[in-house]
Amino acid sequence: MLQAIGLTSTPRRDAPPAVNDLTFEAPPGRVTALLGAPRSGKTTALRLMLELDAGRGVAYFRGRPLHRIAHPAREVGVLLGDVPGHPSRTARGQLRMLCAAAGVPATRADEVLEVVGLAGLGDQRLGTLSVGMDRRLGLASALLGDPHTLILDEPAEGLSPRENSWLYGLLRAHAAQGGTVLYATGDPKEAARTADRVVTIGGGRLVADQDVSDFARTRLRARVAVRTPHAARLAAVVSREARAARRSVEVVEEASGRLTVYGSTCAEIGDTAYRHGVPVHRLADEIGDTGPAAPAESGSAERGDSAVALSELPPPIRVRPARGPLRPLRYELRRSLGVRTTAMIMAAVLVVSAAVSVLLARTDGTALPRVLAAWPALLPLPPAALGAGLLGALSFGDEFRYPALAAARGTVPRRLGLLLAKLTVTASFALLLAGLTVVCGAQSLRLVYGPDLIEIPSNAFALGASWAGLTVGCAWAGLLAAGVFRVAGAGIAAVLAVPVLVVPLVQKFFAAPSARSVAGLPGRLRELVGWQLPQQADHWVLAVARVVAQPVGTALALSLSALICAYLLTSLRGKARW
Repeated sequence: MLQAIGLTSTPRRDAPPAVNDLTFEAPPGRVTALLGAPRSGKTTALRLMLELDAGRGVAYFRGRPLHRIAHPAREVGVLLGDVPGHPSRTARGQLRMLCAAAGVPATRADEVLEVVGLAGLGDQRLGTLSVGMDRRLGLASALLGDPHTLILDEPAEGLSPRENSWLYGLLRAHAAQGGTVLYATGDPKEAARTADRVVTIGGGRLVADQDVSDFARTRLRARVAVRTPHAARLAAVVSREARAARRSVEVVEEASGRLTVYGSTCAEIGDTAYRHGVPVHRLADEIGDTGPAAPAESGSAERGDSAVALSELPPPIRVRPARGPLRPLRYELRRSLGVRTTAMIMAAVLVVSAAVSVLLARTDGTALPRVLAAWPALLPLPPAALGAGLLGALSFGDEFRYPALAAARGTVPRRLGLLLAKLTVTASFALLLAGLTVVCGAQSLRLVYGPDLIEIPSNAFALGASWAGLTVGCAWAGLLAAGVFRVAGAGIAAVLAVPVLVVPLVQKFFAAPSARSVAGLPGRLRELVGWQLPQQADHWVLAVARVVAQPVGTALALSLSALICAYLLTSLRGKARW
């Protein structure tokens, strides 16, 4: 049972609310249509029920509001608009990624693809799907968690009659198994043909809540559609004969020689046209809407009394962030590896790094570590660090652009588990990229100049730690900046700002004469923690201190600290809203 009680949207400026004190029910085992003209408040009502828009009222899904359901994807399946996925991702990859978010086995993706008729198109890219396929994939996303309730907004928009029939057949099959189905539509004939119950709204208010038989009897009436090159003449003779016969017939002239006749039949219109010699190009029976009707006065008075109470009693609806994925690490791996972008960036970085290493080794002026890292003095960062920062920026930025977690349920959630998963995956990619860059550079030098050029330096461990810290730090800087500003470009800008803006400031700071030394830092750390660190840890602590003491290391540490604080601040502000 789906119950919507007192739904009222927050009005904008002086405009009236798009939804005002809307109350209705969608029973289980039946298909309910939310009918309304454009801008009647249908979509806003659905978003209020899903706690995506701010307002007042409450929606109960089998007795519980959505924010009190532990796993919303297993209770409510949603389809609002198109599938929010990366166009390069495959249909199967999109569903498998959402399986990790919903906490269901990955095999569920193939099951729902079979149900919606896309079993043979699992490897099709989202960007190549037709409107009908996109709707099918959206319905598959809604069915992933085997939900009890389905909520859909204009699900048949843009579909062919055959696809339309298939869609509503699937919705009726879901209802026949005891599920609840609620969909919004603006077509009264579609509602009469496909729903068991029709809830009509107008101006954001409830107009009627009827069984489909009562709806068809009271809200629809038969009409005759006529197309003729002499529409005005035929309209005149039909009206004249109706007045002579004292019959209630209404003739409405439309554009392009069309007439709509209420209160008559195709036979009567055809006979009239034949008698007066009027050619007819089309003559068909149709079902039309009677238009928005005002509720009865008694009903209005009864609802008026209850409306005042409902507007005071229900708690406010606040925008609540979507739940994070139940399996965040698995989700993030599938998100990163589900598109070719990650592999293409890493391949491009390795090719560029190998070429730069070969060019730098032609002269003796560049140290071997810089040659292996492909870091000439004229570049602010090596290609590997820029590539790691780009991967980190896309980790959040692409998700905001193509929101994988928002299968029509809001934006990317700010959850600690999701953040830790992204940090872990991006750090892994950064370390892999850093290691492959050195290996590819060494092999390129060995191939071009011979093995004599490669010599392992005595401080290889410290250099490796610095190199790994640089790439991981750049990846995390891009990730956090994209998460704060919700765009990948901000992540890339944050990575470039470290050597361009922050490093010069740090160099000026270190250029000042120093009156203090960090000698004895390990001993003071032992006193601070209160227990004895092993003696072997001293060189680890000093190595980390040396790395951080470098201008780039200090700048990167400062940037990461600022970005972490900004991320936590935006997260707390988002939580404070509810």
